[in-house]
Amino acid sequence: MASGSDRNPIIIGGLPSQVPDFDPEETQEWLDSLDAAVDERGRERARYLMLRLIERAREKRVAVPEMRSTDYVNTIATKDEPFFPGDEEIERKVLNATRWNAAVMVSRAQRPGIGVGGHIATFASSASLYDVGFNHFFRGKDDGLGGDQIFFQGHASPGIYARAFLLDRLSEAQLDGFRQEKSKAPNGLSSYPHPRLMPDFWEFPTVSMGLGPLGAIYQARMNRYMEARGLADTSKSHVWAYLGDGEMDEPESLGQLSIAAREGLDNLTFVVNCNLQRLDGPVRGNGKIIQELESQFRGAGWNVIKLVWDRSWDPLLAQDRTGILVNKLNTTPDGQFQTYATETGAYIRDHFFGDDARLRDMVKDMSDQQILHLGRGGHDHRKVYAAYAAAKAHKGQPTVILAQTVKGWTLGPNFEGRNATHQMKKLTAEDLKRFRDRLHIPIADSQLEDGNPPYYHPGRDSEEIQYMHDRRKGLGGYVPTRVVRSKALALPDEKAYASAKKGSGQQSIATTMAFVRILKDLMRDKEIGKRFVLIAPDEYRTFGMDAFFPSAKIYNPLGQQYESVDRDLLLAYKESPTGQMLHDGISEAGCTASLVAAGSAYATHGEPLIPVYVFYSMFGFQRTGDQFWQMADQLARGFVLGATAGRTTLTGEGLQHADGHSQLLASTNPACVAYDPAFGYEIGHIVKDGLRRMYGGTPEENEDVFYYLTVYNEPIQHPAEPADVDVEGILKGVYRYSSGERGEIPAQIMASGVAVPWAVEAQRVLADEWNVKADVWSATSWNELRREAVDVERYNLLHPEEEQRVPYVTRKLSGAQGPFVAVSDWMRSVPDQIARWVPGAYQSLGADGFGFADTRGAARRFFHIDAQSIVLAVLTELAKDGKIDRSVLKTAVDRYDLLDVAAADPGPAGGDA
Repeated sequence: MASGSDRNPIIIGGLPSQVPDFDPEETQEWLDSLDAAVDERGRERARYLMLRLIERAREKRVAVPEMRSTDYVNTIATKDEPFFPGDEEIERKVLNATRWNAAVMVSRAQRPGIGVGGHIATFASSASLYDVGFNHFFRGKDDGLGGDQIFFQGHASPGIYARAFLLDRLSEAQLDGFRQEKSKAPNGLSSYPHPRLMPDFWEFPTVSMGLGPLGAIYQARMNRYMEARGLADTSKSHVWAYLGDGEMDEPESLGQLSIAAREGLDNLTFVVNCNLQRLDGPVRGNGKIIQELESQFRGAGWNVIKLVWDRSWDPLLAQDRTGILVNKLNTTPDGQFQTYATETGAYIRDHFFGDDARLRDMVKDMSDQQILHLGRGGHDHRKVYAAYAAAKAHKGQPTVILAQTVKGWTLGPNFEGRNATHQMKKLTAEDLKRFRDRLHIPIADSQLEDGNPPYYHPGRDSEEIQYMHDRRKGLGGYVPTRVVRSKALALPDEKAYASAKKGSGQQSIATTMAFVRILKDLMRDKEIGKRFVLIAPDEYRTFGMDAFFPSAKIYNPLGQQYESVDRDLLLAYKESPTGQMLHDGISEAGCTASLVAAGSAYATHGEPLIPVYVFYSMFGFQRTGDQFWQMADQLARGFVLGATAGRTTLTGEGLQHADGHSQLLASTNPACVAYDPAFGYEIGHIVKDGLRRMYGGTPEENEDVFYYLTVYNEPIQHPAEPADVDVEGILKGVYRYSSGERGEIPAQIMASGVAVPWAVEAQRVLADEWNVKADVWSATSWNELRREAVDVERYNLLHPEEEQRVPYVTRKLSGAQGPFVAVSDWMRSVPDQIARWVPGAYQSLGADGFGFADTRGAARRFFHIDAQSIVLAVLTELAKDGKIDRSVLKTAVDRYDLLDVAAADPGPAGGDA
């Protein structure tokens, strides 16, 4: 063992690392050299030498600790900037016209009588960041492939519209329809990037904030997944995500950085527009957001490119031999830089350069106007180009470009850098004149003083417009553009659903397992089997999907470089570079992002994928509901399985896991087709119809919906499909499952999911003990029944002279005698959705309140949704109608001990998570 004298502790990042010194004399020579550099050339020179040594060490693949942050200067040195291939003067004219039209569009949208708002300051700050991408980097889809995937910052949408206007992709009438999608139809433009509202233009929704970066990471990963599995050629596709520095505070923005680094997604670039401002004030007034983000991205394993200063700073930095200027840049907080953006050159001279003679000397030959125009790197086309080129060339890591800008740049002193600039929508005549002069737009004063300011187009034959067209032709077409090129899939025949039709025989299985069996048969199909993308948040075994491990395998671009601990088992954990299963760890947000990326592949890459995302139902719509809206907006398709559903079915897990409301949350999403099936054959018909609606037709025929099925972990015996099964009823939401065969007093019980067996038991008890002949209806979708009924009412409201339509649920239940009692493992609001359209007295039972850990029987007795409680509810409704005497109600309460939770049968065991 080495002694204390020859094992020197080395401090790395504040932590001691015991590293043996095998050559103390050589070590001392290196230390003496460093001391000499400090003594003779100063600390700054020594620091520079150390940084270069670290850089060279990395080049030689010597493991050294990562620096969390670097100086507040550009990562790419001036000498290392590549040749700029564009015509900067023409690009300036293009950008000026774009800036003008973007601001005018929002200003005109604020005209009297309209006042729909809009944002102009975000695009004003990021215009150059986009323009360089449009002119030199963003690949289109003209080659038949997916091109680049670009996640545009939502608040910058006016600038994207303004550029499309110059290219004749949008008309002046459409610009005037900004945020007036219905009243100006068909010329309305959506407020933000909304594919559902503009399905030929936008590809990716990026508002709510935070969903853009998350979606971009998983889009880049999906591109690699599709390439690895031979589903699409995505080798030329690059994902660009344009983000705000304030947006990076959203947990979703930074929460999944590690997966991008872990999988080496060098097909991904984040461009963070660091204008130092949130919506109402500075992002980090007392700190430095660029430095903070650099530390976070570096720590996560990303390549970081800082684009802080424009070329006007280059001469000053070149003469900074003492490091005093860099130190000043390092120590000036963002709040002060925001102030400098609003002040005069004289103020900057006094307050930034004035407190040190060496700084003052640097700018002694510069005028106040020159000092005022010392600019931010995000506004310099050459610097932006250098950063983008470096990002595209970098291999093995995703890249983030941290570009400093000024919010409201070029909009004038009332907008630039002001805390309120995000909320400012309207430019005064004086603002417009200053703005026009700064951009050199040939518009007369009179046109700015009377009514709405005009748009500006330099002419279709002008050199700047021709330049724009030429650049886009060279890059493969116009962006953003959403194109659907996928073809109809050949869907499986009835044999794929044969096992579901047979039922489970004497075996008891949960509906989760019933679905998995159907999925297994579908994945064997030669036509669509490979298109299934299985997604789960670290719960494949919980959901009985470990059976897929040996055949489908888990996707990992590095494969499996270890011996699995369970390698001798039949269902061993197996990873593969061509694996079909996505295992995103314990991250519902990451899984949902994978779902969205896979579900929209039919448009992004022209190759339909069929994602199947299975999760604890409590952690779906409740936890990632915003992403399901994103999924709807992106027109993504697929199957979403809320497993271990129900408030009383997963009772051992307790409150946080007891879902009694996701069906209600699902009902709020117009694109979500939600079902709560009870048996395997119901699931079979629902899945079959979902495949038909989403994938079975031409692009025009396929529907932009996704299916949500709640399935349970309680084992039951699944009956075989009846010979006269009511398929229409299953799909529309309700059918008669079991007709009452005994008893004289008619009644109706409607139940969904795991509650159907309780209803059947209640049917037996009512017949045996109370002479009640009850029919049992399986309500496969309360949500779809309500949705259809609402559509019918809307039609009737607007067509009073036409024959009035009748909702399906009313027609279906007409003729059914007696009161209706509805029951489910959901809160009452779920079955109550259809109450107004049920043709008779209606009472619902439900699990309202928090869930808790107990036996299933005790929980159901507590909520009064078990079979005996259903019996009491039916009797109560019959008593209200005078068909039985009210005295029997107290008898029933006492007979079944309904006030004693402990008296309930504990219920079936098994199926635990």
